[in-house]
Amino acid sequence: MPGQIVTLDFHVTSECSQDCPYCWGPQDYERPVDTEAALRIIDRVAALGIRRIVFTGGDPLKRDDVARLIRHAKASGLEVALSTTGDALTREFLRDAAADVDLISLPLDGSNEAVNARTKEPDHFGAVMRALEWLREYPDVDVKVCTPVTCHNLDDVPNILRLVERYAESTDARVFYNIFQAFPRAMFDVDWSELLVGDDEFADLERRLAGRAGVHVNFLSHATLDRLYAMVFPDGSLVVPQGDVYRSFGPFLAIDDLDAVLKASPFDAAKHQRHSRGWEKRGCRR
Repeated sequence: MPGQIVTLDFHVTSECSQDCPYCWGPQDYERPVDTEAALRIIDRVAALGIRRIVFTGGDPLKRDDVARLIRHAKASGLEVALSTTGDALTREFLRDAAADVDLISLPLDGSNEAVNARTKEPDHFGAVMRALEWLREYPDVDVKVCTPVTCHNLDDVPNILRLVERYAESTDARVFYNIFQAFPRAMFDVDWSELLVGDDEFADLERRLAGRAGVHVNFLSHATLDRLYAMVFPDGSLVVPQGDVYRSFGPFLAIDDLDAVLKASPFDAAKHQRHSRGWEKRGCRR
């Protein structure tokens, strides 16, 4: 029977082509679990009745076996999402793997190269635009664009939303837009004073952009983001972040009663389930 968790994020690598100053993904895991261990983790996720697995990182496309992991997850009855920077996404990968992917998530920090490059590497904006163009050929793959709101792009978010709305008009795929308040959580030292947008500023942004009908927009504040996620890190450990603390509960494959572990953790199951409803895939088997 399904338990507390609907979606599990599997950080299959910490390698990434980007060096985002607000990143709260895993860092410096030089020996992530091998293919066979990753497949066992996927099997365990499916056996627990979890509906959806998100392959993320780092950038999951840095793993040579990610297409195999995706195919295995889909064959196991899971809904499959891929969260990638877009830099390494290719037509060849999409031809090989898109049939087994339900959603692809791409980050966009600006509506143009100049703004995007304030927090992303040069030419990242162009890579995402190419990825979006290619994804028009796969209307069964939902598209999610994500923007972390920082001091560097606060004024540009309405322009990014217009870009996403125009894209939604040009594709038959479902399109979502996540606007989230950059979270003060990282596995490295960060000068947050140069990045963070205050709660009032973020709430004002939400008020100004609420009600747009062109695309499904999801606003994620600090309060919403905290205790929202359960993750398997590259070394195979179960991690539930709270605030700026990463709470590890040991190897995921060694956990006999996941619900009991989650109940003893900071994980907010009710919030997690509410958030997950908006992404349910039409016709999903679970």
